[in-house]
Amino acid sequence: MPARLLQKLEDEIRTLEYELHNELPREIKKAREHGDLSENAEYKAAKERQGIVSARLGMLKKRLAELSMLDMSRIPRDAVGLGSTVLLYDVQADSEISYRLVTSEEANAAQGAISTNSPIGRGLLGKQVGDVVDVQTPAGGKQFEIRRLTTIHDEEK
Repeated sequence: MPARLLQKLEDEIRTLEYELHNELPREIKKAREHGDLSENAEYKAAKERQGIVSARLGMLKKRLAELSMLDMSRIPRDAVGLGSTVLLYDVQADSEISYRLVTSEEANAAQGAISTNSPIGRGLLGKQVGDVVDVQTPAGGKQFEIRRLTTIHDEEK
């Protein structure tokens, strides 16, 4: 898995842990000093933020563990998989488009990075050069021919 993604997740975890264990307790203590907690908007906001940060931390730690366990040897060397860059021929538009299949955290369609969980990403997984793929997207059906494939293994060389 790309080290930059793991680093990004670790950085966000550190930032949120600092907020949860240092900043929010100070805010809650300060709000308590204002008295009646039943009508204390600052207290309620800080407690709500504490819950949000705690939930996000749990999700990030779980995702980091999942990504850390990713077995690169299970990603195909001759077919589309995570980390692959594919040059596609869009049959309806009569044009070529290139995509890189990435994790949902890295997805940025405007930059050509699509998630393996997106409709196009799911449709391409396991396919090879020359395959024609029919994909149902929110904008309607699309048909692509895979013209070129570079896998994550090719890029490591």
